[in-house]
Amino acid sequence: MLFPREVLPSLLHLTPAWLKARGLKGVILDLDNTLLPYGEEDLPEAYRAWLSDLKGAVPVYLLSNALPERFARVQRLLDLPGHAPALKPWFGFRKALKALGLPAREVAAVGDQVFTDVLGGNLVGAYTVLVPPLREQEFFYTRFIRMLEAPFRRPRGGVTR
Repeated sequence: MLFPREVLPSLLHLTPAWLKARGLKGVILDLDNTLLPYGEEDLPEAYRAWLSDLKGAVPVYLLSNALPERFARVQRLLDLPGHAPALKPWFGFRKALKALGLPAREVAAVGDQVFTDVLGGNLVGAYTVLVPPLREQEFFYTRFIRMLEAPFRRPRGGVTR
């Protein structure tokens, strides 16, 4: 349950062609340290172009444990459906799948944390993808959790790209 299906060196490696090759038709996407550096609200230009291409190919749903006010501001800027706080890993993923209208096996759940993004995606049967965090600066709690996650930051039954 704690191992991702795949580990990518960057979110930018998750392309429409990559998804299609795996039979994936939608994406549940984490916000902080996956799409945006922690604490920021402005999407870097490379990620803006990447997201535009992705949204043009498949439905994308933003799922986050962020505070609702900040999430709403970012969500409006990115023009993505989604919700927060999702209370990952236990909640949120089923609502995201329902909004996407796709079975879990056809959806990539993408994030930077094992105990929230990967575990939650695996619990619903999604194709889990782990990416490295965009920023090292995090809450003490998150840094501690990353140390505990270290043994699981490799794919089980998949490959690191």
